[in-house]
Amino acid sequence: MSLADNLACVRQLIAEAARRAGRRPQDVALMAVTKTFPPEMIREAYNASQRLFGENRVQEFAEKAPWLTDLPEIEFHLIGHLQSNKAAKAAQMFSGIDSVDSLHLAEKLNAAAEKAGKQLQVLIEINVGGEAAKSGVAPDSPELESLLTAAPRLEGLQFHGLMSIPPFTESPEGARPFFRTLRELRNQIAARKLPAVGMDTLSMGMSHDFEIAIEEGSTRVRVGTAIFGPRTKT
Repeated sequence: MSLADNLACVRQLIAEAARRAGRRPQDVALMAVTKTFPPEMIREAYNASQRLFGENRVQEFAEKAPWLTDLPEIEFHLIGHLQSNKAAKAAQMFSGIDSVDSLHLAEKLNAAAEKAGKQLQVLIEINVGGEAAKSGVAPDSPELESLLTAAPRLEGLQFHGLMSIPPFTESPEGARPFFRTLRELRNQIAARKLPAVGMDTLSMGMSHDFEIAIEEGSTRVRVGTAIFGPRTKT
């Protein structure tokens, strides 16, 4: 199948999962994850009406970006771990940073965004599985509370919600409890009505398990392999 066919198939699966959950398909955004894939494939997806893309690494995207400047409606978010020393560069290149995992990083991004005269969309990354090898703040950590309470003074950032990558399980059903945990945390934060903290976005679910994530309330799924094919190991 062509890339356009793959996209159509993924969109259909998203729509079916949303309907199973009694939700509207249009309430679930598809982010095409383009880590390791060349600009030509990003352009091909764009020509098939895909507009939202996720990249994992600042330097990799810096090499691709010059080849995509003629695509006016394209939107790129950073979804991989971001070191604070690359915050300024990331703030310049991306519309959103979906992997904010510390107040220190948020402050660096805020300073860079204000200097650039822009507002960055951000998501807080939650480590729902407590895995040492993964980034993200623990659901009950003081760091999460620090991020939430600092939001009003970080005027260069727009907090939109939460993101997570659950522990991998062979069966997609194994991710369901972790997706449910993230949804419940989002609901708890939203109920507090904290100033400058939006909770409209719940970014969870990838190629392996996005249908389960949608059933558990995801509003943005991050799909790479199911659209572009297997990745080259880097």
